[in-house]
Amino acid sequence: MSSFVKKRNKTMIHIEKQNIDYTLYLVTDRSVMSASSLEQAVEQAIQGGCTVVQLREKDASSREFFETAQRVKQITDHYHIPLIINDRADICLAVNAAGVHVGQQDLPASTVRSIVGPDKIIGVSAAALSEAIQAEQDGADYLGVGAIFATSTKTNTRPVTIEQLAQIKQAVHIPVVAIGGIQSFNAGTLTATGIDGIAVVSAILAKENIAHAAQQLKTCFIGDKHEF
Repeated sequence: MSSFVKKRNKTMIHIEKQNIDYTLYLVTDRSVMSASSLEQAVEQAIQGGCTVVQLREKDASSREFFETAQRVKQITDHYHIPLIINDRADICLAVNAAGVHVGQQDLPASTVRSIVGPDKIIGVSAAALSEAIQAEQDGADYLGVGAIFATSTKTNTRPVTIEQLAQIKQAVHIPVVAIGGIQSFNAGTLTATGIDGIAVVSAILAKENIAHAAQQLKTCFIGDKHEF
């Protein structure tokens, strides 16, 4: 484990939410992870080019989630990468994460905003144009749209076509991140929709070389538009 994980970082990392780069958004899932620890996996993914990390701990107790978030945040802070907490506004506030992501069955973005305040990032999952527009009206800072392709890491998804993805992107004024079954061989098919990024789980975490997988995905999505 890196030395900065062992030693508590007392420096407060402030990330301006309007300047977030959503290009390659990592969503964690221990069940598909090839690395020996979540912290190691997150660090390798960031080194490979991930620009946002969402910590998703569906099976952890509140205490376990909190302690894991503390450890992961030391890594994301070190690389100045925003840490988003899945579902749990309380964990987001407890560790001073950059933001929280909620689904359609969770609290609405307007209520989450009243809890976390104006400076935190709020992401909302959407699989329909109406949901995307409502989320923006409720104060969401970005949208996670999908499932674009078939995925095995989440079973309760609703399919979204590439055409619907492009329609949502054109209809809202906040960043849009596609999610669901995105791999290096299909990531490039999404670029023309104008979306701001792709969110991935197993396409990075399940690979033997996590950093290389992240780098490859980023290249496939953005092509030669940027260097990283």
